[in-house]
Amino acid sequence: MIKSKATVYFYIPKHVSLLDLSGVVEVFQEANNLGFDYKLKFVSSQTSMNSNSGLELSSLTHFTEANPQKNDIIFVSGFSTNQLTKLSEDSSFFEWLQNANKNQTTICSVCTGAFLLAKSGLLDHKECTTHWKFVEKLKKDFPLLKTQTNTLYTKSDNIYTSAGIVTGIDLALFLIEERHGKDTATAIAKELVVYKRRNGTDEQESVYLQNRNHRDEKIHTIQDWIIYNLEKTSNIDFLADLVFISPRNLTRIFKKETGITIAEYRTKLRIEKAKSLLANSDYKIEHIAHLCGYKTSKQLRVVLDEHVYALPTAIKNMLS
Repeated sequence: MIKSKATVYFYIPKHVSLLDLSGVVEVFQEANNLGFDYKLKFVSSQTSMNSNSGLELSSLTHFTEANPQKNDIIFVSGFSTNQLTKLSEDSSFFEWLQNANKNQTTICSVCTGAFLLAKSGLLDHKECTTHWKFVEKLKKDFPLLKTQTNTLYTKSDNIYTSAGIVTGIDLALFLIEERHGKDTATAIAKELVVYKRRNGTDEQESVYLQNRNHRDEKIHTIQDWIIYNLEKTSNIDFLADLVFISPRNLTRIFKKETGITIAEYRTKLRIEKAKSLLANSDYKIEHIAHLCGYKTSKQLRVVLDEHVYALPTAIKNMLS
C-alpha cells in the first residue's frame, strides 16, 4: 500500500462540470477525516474559472507552479461538451502532464477530461473510457487509443480514466482501496452514502434502468414492483392483478415493450443483487439466496453458474 501523505491536484478546465470535480474532492476530504494526509490543491490555467453552470471558482493556482511527484495524484475534471471541439488548453499544460507522467504520478480523468489526456498523448495505445455519449467521438478523434465501451473506469499503468459524473467517485474510491485497503474505501463510501464501490467493468447503465426505454406505465409498475420485491415469489396471475390486465396480455406486452420476458428480467435483477451482496456484505450464501428470492443456495449457484459462469465464492473473490 502507498503511504497516505500525498497531494491531489485537481485540474479545472474551462466550463468544468461541478459534479465531476466535487464528487472526487469529497472522497479525499473524507479520507482526511479518517486520519489520512492528502493535501488538496486546485490548479488551472487561470486564477479563476467559470463552471459550466456559471459558478465562478477562484483562488486557483496556476498549474505550472505545481510539480507532482510519484505518490501524488492528478485529476483532470470533465467539462462542458461545447468545449470538445476546441480543447483550448495551452501546449504547456500538455507538457506539464507529460512531465508528471515521467515522475510516475497517478493521472486520472473524469468524463470528458479523457479528451485532454488523449490530446497529451498519454492515452496512446492504452485502455481508456469516457461518458457513453462521447465514446465514439473519442475513438474517432484519437484512433491510437484502446477506448473501452460501457465501462465505468479503466487503469493502464499509472493512467486512469472514468466515464464521468458519479463514476469519478467510483474511481476515487478504487484509488483509496488500492492505497489503503477495502475497509477504508468502504468506510468512505458509507460516509458519502454511496450504495457501493462499483467495479470498473460494471456497465455504465445500471441494470435497474435497462429494459425501461418505453412509455407503458403498467409495465413500469410491474418492473418497479419486481425491483423492490426481489425476495418475494410471485406468479403471472399476481402481477397481472397489480395492473388489472389478463396474465396472457401482460406476458405479451412486457416482452413487446422490454425485449425480454418477465422471468428473464427478474433473473437479471436477482443476479445483480446477488453480486452486490457477495461483494459488499458478509452474509452467508444461504441468506443471500433468500434475499434474492431463491429458496436454497443451490438455486442461486445454478443461476450464477449459468449466467455469470462463476460460483458465489469465485464471484466474491473477484469483486472484493
